[in-house]
Amino acid sequence: MPRLLIWLISIAVLLLLMATGAWFVINKANTARTQLPVLGEIPPFEFVERSGETFGLDNLKGKVHVVDFIFTNCLGPCPVMAINMGDLYKAFGDSDKVGFLSITVDPERDTIVALQDYAEKVGVTDSRWQFIRGDMNELVDLSEKGFMVPAEGLPGGHSTKFVLLDKDAKIRGYYTGTDKASIDILKRDIATLLRN
Repeated sequence: MPRLLIWLISIAVLLLLMATGAWFVINKANTARTQLPVLGEIPPFEFVERSGETFGLDNLKGKVHVVDFIFTNCLGPCPVMAINMGDLYKAFGDSDKVGFLSITVDPERDTIVALQDYAEKVGVTDSRWQFIRGDMNELVDLSEKGFMVPAEGLPGGHSTKFVLLDKDAKIRGYYTGTDKASIDILKRDIATLLRN
């Protein structure tokens, strides 16, 4: 076999190996970027939705959910959180695979009627974004042991985190509910879970 042919075959094999290696590295990087770790699992609970219907763990399963803790009379971070949750609600408006859940940390004042009024005020037009209330002790327990966010000095001391759940009600991420950059990351991560 002539030397030139051996040399060309060697170059072709080397280029093929380099291309395969590059593809492998890029594929691994993309996979690592799109995998979100499981950070926890939501335990069973049973609260009441603004519709008067019972809402619990089973209602979270089957859809990707974004969850936050709010109260309707909040003059601190809640209005900004509501705007950001509203942006997400609109951004995924054409998907029946994404749900939004706001849990009141002031169930004494946030009656079903108050939650209905609040939902209307923030522009909720369907059941994709739900608002629930429950017993204060159960709420604190669910917040701290289930969602793993602080619940001290409620209602004012509530968490400002948005919690991302996958369709199995497993926690996949925490995001600052008052920060646009964090919300942009959350949008990307929701899309990632929808693809999986």
